[in-house]
Amino acid sequence: MQKMMMHLLVLVAMMLSASGSYAAADLEVNTPAISAIKNSMQARHAQLAPHYASGAVGLTEDGLIAVRDVNAMPLKDRTGINALVGAENSDRNALYKEIAAGNGHPEWRGEIQSTFAGRWIDKAHVGWFYQGAGGWVKK
Repeated sequence: MQKMMMHLLVLVAMMLSASGSYAAADLEVNTPAISAIKNSMQARHAQLAPHYASGAVGLTEDGLIAVRDVNAMPLKDRTGINALVGAENSDRNALYKEIAAGNGHPEWRGEIQSTFAGRWIDKAHVGWFYQGAGGWVKK
């Protein structure tokens, strides 16, 4: 009887693990696609950093970025900012999708994106803006 109970417990544990109930996403999973996305984002960061610092661009609560105040940037930068923000958001969406796929659970994409949203805000520099419950907040 004890042996049968042990087998049952092992079976239940395996089923729960397979369903994701106890499994946690490995946010540091790395694949060639993830590396390429991270490299693209890193290369773009130098262009975005001054806009974060000026408050022109901020971090959204859903793990993306947005133009917060176009008047906070020089006129010469205004024409390309939407393309820059669009490229960053495209990479961020691809990153969340690839991390979920890299974990073998594409259905985890939303949870991964939510986790990263908090991480981006936590790592934001003092003076950068992010979306809070009541709107834009300066860190």
